[in-house]
Amino acid sequence: MLAALGVVFGDIGTSPLYAFKETLNPAHGVAFEPSAVLGLLSLIVWGLMLVVTLKYVVFVLRADYDGEGGILALQALARQAVQRMHGPRWMLAAVFWLGLVGAAMFYGDSLITPAIPVLSAVEGLEVQAPALQRVVVPITLAILVVLFAVQYRGTSVMGRVFGPVMLLWFTVIGVAGLWQVLQNPQVLAALDPSQAIGFLLTHPAQSLAVLGAVFLAFTGGEALYADMGHFGARPIRLAWLFIALPGLVLNYFGQGALVLRDPAAVDNPFYRVFPSWAVLPMVVLAAAATVIASQAVISGAFSLTAQAMRMSYLPRARIVHTSGDAIGQIYIPAVNWLLMTGVLLLVLGFKSSEALSAAYGIAVSITMVTTTLLAGVVAWGLWRVNRWLVAVGVGVFAAIDLTFVVANSLKIAEGGWLTLMVAAGAMLVFTTWYKGRALGMAAQAQQMVPLAPFVESLALDMPHRVRGTAVFLTPEAQVVPHALLHNLAHNQVLHDQVIVLALQSADTPRVPARDRLTAQDMGHGIWAVTARYGFMEERNVPELVRMLAYQKGLTIDSMSTSYFTSRASVGRRRLPGMNRLRQALFGWLQRNGARASDYFHLPENRLVEMGQRLW
Repeated sequence: MLAALGVVFGDIGTSPLYAFKETLNPAHGVAFEPSAVLGLLSLIVWGLMLVVTLKYVVFVLRADYDGEGGILALQALARQAVQRMHGPRWMLAAVFWLGLVGAAMFYGDSLITPAIPVLSAVEGLEVQAPALQRVVVPITLAILVVLFAVQYRGTSVMGRVFGPVMLLWFTVIGVAGLWQVLQNPQVLAALDPSQAIGFLLTHPAQSLAVLGAVFLAFTGGEALYADMGHFGARPIRLAWLFIALPGLVLNYFGQGALVLRDPAAVDNPFYRVFPSWAVLPMVVLAAAATVIASQAVISGAFSLTAQAMRMSYLPRARIVHTSGDAIGQIYIPAVNWLLMTGVLLLVLGFKSSEALSAAYGIAVSITMVTTTLLAGVVAWGLWRVNRWLVAVGVGVFAAIDLTFVVANSLKIAEGGWLTLMVAAGAMLVFTTWYKGRALGMAAQAQQMVPLAPFVESLALDMPHRVRGTAVFLTPEAQVVPHALLHNLAHNQVLHDQVIVLALQSADTPRVPARDRLTAQDMGHGIWAVTARYGFMEERNVPELVRMLAYQKGLTIDSMSTSYFTSRASVGRRRLPGMNRLRQALFGWLQRNGARASDYFHLPENRLVEMGQRLW
């Protein structure tokens, strides 16, 4: 639970730095008066209860796919639910697109989330000494560079280091808020939901703009589900209910109590809650907490990317497993450095948390809508919840989510377009790679030669056999691999043992070891082997070969085993259903994907890669 506290709750845990302050922004057109303050507090508190606690913590965390969470795991569960219900094809298509849209929006959120909390924390220096304003951006950049530079150490290490810091953070902000509440207990009137409803009815014209700011208090709620694979649902639930939620609610009420007593504190109510001597230590603690806030979304981006690769939405990339105990704890260098570059450019471009808040929220709110709809499909199809109860629940949560989408849409012109552009770019990559790979598989299918007749023909005129084992990777175990045909054509030899190995992705996070391998002896030392993997498992081919040798009693010397792969390439011919821009993008992705040796853990000194032109 302490480790989960250090990774999962950083984003939502640091929202008091800027969320309440932004709701009181005069630009929203709401006059500063006690009823307005109480109404805004009520909106925040009941939003935390409904959106984060009830929806995510109580319901969505139940969508545990063999310990994994995140929008793509939820998509896989929903697809399974539709198939179990024998649902129509349009429903499968809807699940497919909802999952991709949610994943793309998560990437848009991943770019901006690390920037805004760190900037907000460092801006606390201005409260202590306004002259320090000019060093806010350089300090922010330095903190972010260090954060991304240490990602290779893994989330388990981060959790052990960050967990006690976040425990201290929630304790301190909760105690500070409680102190202010005790001095002005009338603020507790905001616990009455009628205050929130009254505010919306009293300020109908300003409500959408205000709700866009209120939503800032919930951003990070989606990380609770995205990071579930790192720690499990139970520690996340306990950490939220007994540490994070009480600390957040007390601090928001403390900020409200302060501004009710001293309206001048509205310029930065979070830091004004503390006595002047504590501001500088709180800046340091807030900086540490906001670094952790960034960690939550970075870890989620790693998990999402790994799932997307194994579900054929993204090309291969190098994955580093940072824990020998937890398979979900990973580090992806390419994602890490791309995120760092984008985040640093954002800080240089916007320069303040107030400016960044205009770009924040739209992507997260759309992700929340897709999560609600997919979770509804899972509840109906897999959990067998009464369909009318599901319809009511999905309707209520979707109405809340869509309200926030509309509210955040007002920010598009002020900076929200940025996260939508990032999400659109991610969506273009997802769909281009998925379609291009499907076209490639179809093209390969037309060129495939069945394996059984091929082995029979070899027996009639057996080529020269050489010592050792050859492993040929192929999409389908019952067809002749392209690399095998070319090796015979050019080298005119065949190894004593030949393993035709197909790696297939299962629609589950993990496949039990007993169901991993299916092997068929084709005769003459040739084996057709199919290995099944879940979308959260790494593909280790040498380990598979050792497993096959053990199960079938084969004698395989690892040092005399060679691995053969094919690398397909795109020619100048027009691909069906793809314009030239997408075809060029697919070709670029294909050329720059991770090497087979990295992705399949193949020894480079025993790997032979052969080219294959499909079009």
